[in-house]
Amino acid sequence: MSKVRRAALSAGLVLAVGAAVAIPSSAAPTSSKARSAGDHPKGPSPALRSMLREIEARRVQSDIAKLVSFGTRHTLSSQTDPNRGIGAARDWIHDQFQSYAAASGGRMTVQKQSFVQPPGPRNPDPVTVTNLVATLHGTQPESANRVYVVSGHYDSRCTDVMNSTCDAPGADDDASGVAAVLELARVMAKRQFDATIVFMAVAGEEQNLFGSTFFAQQAKAQGMDVEGMFTNDIVGSSTSDKGRRDPFTVRLFSEGVPTTETPAQAALRQSIGGENDGPSRQLARYVKEVGENSATQMHVRLIWRRDRYLRGGDQIPFLQQGYPAARFTEPAENFAHQHQDVRVENGQQFGDLLQFVDFAYTARVARVNGAALANLAWAPTAPKNAKIDTTQLTNDTTLKWDANPEPDLAGYEVVWRESTDPLWTHTIPVGNVTTYTIPDLSKDNVQVGVRAVDRDGYRSPVAFPVPAG
Repeated sequence: MSKVRRAALSAGLVLAVGAAVAIPSSAAPTSSKARSAGDHPKGPSPALRSMLREIEARRVQSDIAKLVSFGTRHTLSSQTDPNRGIGAARDWIHDQFQSYAAASGGRMTVQKQSFVQPPGPRNPDPVTVTNLVATLHGTQPESANRVYVVSGHYDSRCTDVMNSTCDAPGADDDASGVAAVLELARVMAKRQFDATIVFMAVAGEEQNLFGSTFFAQQAKAQGMDVEGMFTNDIVGSSTSDKGRRDPFTVRLFSEGVPTTETPAQAALRQSIGGENDGPSRQLARYVKEVGENSATQMHVRLIWRRDRYLRGGDQIPFLQQGYPAARFTEPAENFAHQHQDVRVENGQQFGDLLQFVDFAYTARVARVNGAALANLAWAPTAPKNAKIDTTQLTNDTTLKWDANPEPDLAGYEVVWRESTDPLWTHTIPVGNVTTYTIPDLSKDNVQVGVRAVDRDGYRSPVAFPVPAG
């Protein structure tokens, strides 16, 4: 049974059986006949479209309002008060994840990942930090160990980052991101995916990325194959500090040169190019390709930067461990509504209050996340060990890669673009092969890559090749 049909049935839907995506096994078109990268089917499948429709703005509103009701969620606030402080928020989020897991048929498991953070500049005493982690386990044996992570941080702050008792509603920063993650977990728990998806609410972000750092380090130590991570941080407002509304755009920040690049890797990159082709950059391109559609109604504005200017978020600890990661953030922040004491000054309202959140906007951001996560988790993995043959100097370009392990693999596509283009512009279906030569297309002039396609038409991110040998 195809994964599209399986996902639909697990959600109680009935779909007409469509024809499988045809990937020709014979020789593919030459570069002169390569179709535009936008020519292949990019719209959401019926199963995905149905899933995205279930993401509800009213539920986002309810979740954000509940998180705001705890008064403060500062990492150093009370962990035992049942009504106020980070402990109350922690327990409520855990209960929400547990309720979603109950509808998963045993595929989702939930844990409180707690650890003691030693004293530091923003926590004078040791503090227990708890991440809430809901894992939706993949159902395809060949893909189940492949993991995608989506997070928001549930701690909040006011002007003084050390003030743990002030009112810090944190409606936008970052109850909005947590609400998006909760809504994704609720909707996706009822469906089956080949790969594993982790939904996570982390703490300690405002104190120095404590929760995400611990999770990423533990994942690396355990050999977890995290092939993509998204953090949703400040995704609640479509209105800038100048009053300009942009309710259909979300920014996606991604680094080009990997944080963990070694000197040898840097030397190789300098000799072949690729500053714009690191794994996180390929992940961002993928989000734009699958996340911009009539089901999300969103424009994904790609920002070629690790994070906002001189700032950071929970994607950075994953980058530091060598995992591809990117950050979703609203189109233009209003700094009067984040990291501020709640007050009125010269007639202006300061503070991260519920009244400034656009719940429909946050729901649309969640749909972009959902489109990306579902496509990634239903698709094959990006081809491994992609290489360009450099044994001969030629104006042809020959690529080689390892065969994918998935049983529903249909074949591969070679893609290319001008070196100055931000997105892949040309696609060549090459069949179920592990080597392909693009005649008369010089690797000196363009960037090339390869991606895998399954029988339902789900495509992997692009693998960027390095020289063979």
